[in-house]
Amino acid sequence: MDRSNSIAKKTDGDENLERENDDVKEESIERIFESKEVPPWQKQLTFRAFFVSFVLSILFTFIVMKLNLTTGIIPSLNVSAGLLGFFFVKTWTKFLEKSGILKQPFTRQENTVIQTCVVASSGIAFSGGFGSYLFGMSEVVAKQSTEAHNSLNIKNPSLSWMIGFLFVVSFLGLFSVVPLRKIMIIDFKLIYPSGTATAHLINSFHTPQGAKLANLHGLQGLHSYRHDPRDGLYNFFKVLGRTIFGLYHQLRDKNAQLVLPVGSESSPSTTTLSYDDQRRTQLFLKDQIPTWVAVVGYVTIAVVSAATLPHIFRPLKWYYIVIIYIFAPMLAFCNAYGCGLTDWSLASTYGKLAIFVIGAWAGANHGGVLAGLAACGVMMNIVSTASDLTQDFKTGYMTLASPRSMFVSQIIGTAMGCVISPCVFWLFYKAFHDLGVPGSQYSAPYALVYRNMAILGVEGFSALPQHCLTLCYVFFIAAIVINGIRDAVGPKWAKFIPLPMAMAIPFYLGAYFTIDMCVGSLILFIWEKIDKAKADAFDQRWLLD
Repeated sequence: MDRSNSIAKKTDGDENLERENDDVKEESIERIFESKEVPPWQKQLTFRAFFVSFVLSILFTFIVMKLNLTTGIIPSLNVSAGLLGFFFVKTWTKFLEKSGILKQPFTRQENTVIQTCVVASSGIAFSGGFGSYLFGMSEVVAKQSTEAHNSLNIKNPSLSWMIGFLFVVSFLGLFSVVPLRKIMIIDFKLIYPSGTATAHLINSFHTPQGAKLANLHGLQGLHSYRHDPRDGLYNFFKVLGRTIFGLYHQLRDKNAQLVLPVGSESSPSTTTLSYDDQRRTQLFLKDQIPTWVAVVGYVTIAVVSAATLPHIFRPLKWYYIVIIYIFAPMLAFCNAYGCGLTDWSLASTYGKLAIFVIGAWAGANHGGVLAGLAACGVMMNIVSTASDLTQDFKTGYMTLASPRSMFVSQIIGTAMGCVISPCVFWLFYKAFHDLGVPGSQYSAPYALVYRNMAILGVEGFSALPQHCLTLCYVFFIAAIVINGIRDAVGPKWAKFIPLPMAMAIPFYLGAYFTIDMCVGSLILFIWEKIDKAKADAFDQRWLLD
């Protein structure tokens, strides 16, 4: 009797275990796609993908351009690009399938390529500065200010030089973060909210279990980013130090194989990773982009840019550009890192930094205003495209799209944007003769703001408020110290130490939203204590929304 009871209990236990395993399998996104073969990276880049991307890029560029010239606030378009890309290509393939001439099925990897290409293209409409620094160079905006009216500080829009300028400066950011993709996506596990939301949307579209995926199954691992957040600049030097230290030991050990940590094909221990993470990490590290490609590409474009830009903007000397390109990779890393934590690109902030530095260096009597605005454009394009690419790497990581296809798609999308965005702006410029005039339909309010900042910047540090630099030094050192303490105490206690980057956001935007965030976080904290599963589900659904 006891024996039969024990057997029955064992059977019940086995059934419970099998049921639990089945639940795990249901929640695993990659197990759902296990039977579907992942196409090689070349087949992820299709003609129909880029045709649809081109059409959507024009549509999205008009939207971004209108926002540029009115409110100046641009929302994330990743999810919309993924959604419309799926709709158009799925309609296309359904028609071909019924006709019996479909040669290649529509995959989530191809969907990701479309999303990447569209976002890269329409992103140029923002980083190109058509509503800010670039239009701020014009005579229309200069007349609204009381200073810097001389010809050295004015450059009116022209289709030819705008396209040439964008082609020279828009690709550099792509090469600056390619060697760091593994650190951002796998080692730091940065969340990139828009990229993550887009990936889950694309995954849900391409499986019969889409409804379950849309309800955010398999998102539990996303919260791990909270245990390993560090600020960009601090983290940059930390990674750089570890890289140099590792290379030093590898060089000392004659038997060791020389491998750069940033490009290593080795992956973290898979014993603690979920099936989804193991599968994604394996494929993410499979199609590597050689580090030498990034270095050669960066140096080549930098040389071409330094030789070309002074002919477009006379006050912008070649050595100004060289200095920008020396520091640009560090700032691109910081922006990509910050975007991974907050989904917020600070490209405009780094551009403003370039305005003050280069403007003060050039001086008021040597076209410093125009030089500052042009330098802003160079910096903004670098850091903006860097964060966009890393965001797309996150989407590709979660949809098993190859990093190579992501990189190629980003390059093609950027090239599209370098032509589409100036052409769309030119239509606005020619169609609305009061463009940039205060009170008009398209007043481009930020253009005057950027020009006034450039006028202030040529005066140097003397134009800053009293004690401004002192406060900057104090807060900079404080941020480094706080991050150092977070690293020293470990993840168990680090979660109780505030994140400097998060504390800085209210100073930039204003404190109006801090009470809402505080109350919301408190409610979620209490809810987690009462019912953690439902609280996590709500938190994840809010994240994707």
